[in-house]
Amino acid sequence: MNTLRKSILIGMTVFGLGGTTLAVQASDAPTTKHEQRQAKWGEHAAAREQKLHDALKLTPAQAGAWTTYAAAVKPAAGKERGERGAWKSMPAPERMGKGVEMAKQHLATMETRLAATTAFYGVLTAEQKALFDANSMHHRRHGGHGMHG
Repeated sequence: MNTLRKSILIGMTVFGLGGTTLAVQASDAPTTKHEQRQAKWGEHAAAREQKLHDALKLTPAQAGAWTTYAAAVKPAAGKERGERGAWKSMPAPERMGKGVEMAKQHLATMETRLAATTAFYGVLTAEQKALFDANSMHHRRHGGHGMHG
């Protein structure tokens, strides 16, 4: 009888630990997938940037301008937007105000990127400009809306 109790106790413990492990894995899965997607996108963006760099065949005199440009247009780390529930519970004017603030931040980022792109574009030859023009629209041809870098 004592052996039977021990077996039942061990079995219940194993099932309990297994259920807890599954619950923890299930709750971590979306974060892990999101992080994996971000890492994959980052690798893709870096490869595309390197491809453009190589295609432009920059001279040593243009290297500094490229470094400045690449740093300025690099997307910032993913920003937390807060919980959707928090936005839903805000009064309409407050939600609109937050939206305007986000739009202002986005506009400031775009203006910084425009200045960096204009400065870099100014040091390119006509052939390099044509290559840059053809490659800078890459993300828009594939269905992206072009607002993320």
